[in-house]
Amino acid sequence: MKLRAAFAQTDRVIVGRFDRSDAEALLAYRNDPEVARYQSWDGMTLAEARDLVASQARPEPGVAGEWFQFAVRLKEDGKLIGDFGLFIEAGDARLGELGFTFDRSQQGRGLATEAATALLRFAFETLGLHRIKATVDCRNVPAIRLLERLRFRREGHFLQHAWFKGAWCDEYLYALLRTDWEQC
Repeated sequence: MKLRAAFAQTDRVIVGRFDRSDAEALLAYRNDPEVARYQSWDGMTLAEARDLVASQARPEPGVAGEWFQFAVRLKEDGKLIGDFGLFIEAGDARLGELGFTFDRSQQGRGLATEAATALLRFAFETLGLHRIKATVDCRNVPAIRLLERLRFRREGHFLQHAWFKGAWCDEYLYALLRTDWEQC
């Protein structure tokens, strides 16, 4: 598989664009009930996976008012192992929001931390963001641990904040400032 240029990379992972051939791998991990447990979807079809991959072929990251999905793949073989979403606020393009999803078989190896670190570097240094926030279900311990490893600060605890998969759930708000990132 020929890979497009990366937005960011480490020794083990590449953060870049989706490739047309990624739809089946995306479908597999996003349809895993444990992966989707704290996400806004319950599953997706192959057509929806193909549409998501196709929708990210041309946009550029950092456009105000839009989400951009970054594919995360292993550097050694190009295998898709997860994705990050980065939203840029419409009213102030220096503010962003981060979301992420990773194949369960690849979790616990430090790959999400590596990929997120590379993506944050890109967001702060290349896109010039000032602040990136993330909202997470309070029960999603792995996501909370990832954000805290990345030095995101917990700024809020919202009680019964979202109607989610048939029940009210509590959410934490995390954020990372560029100045805090630079001190890492």
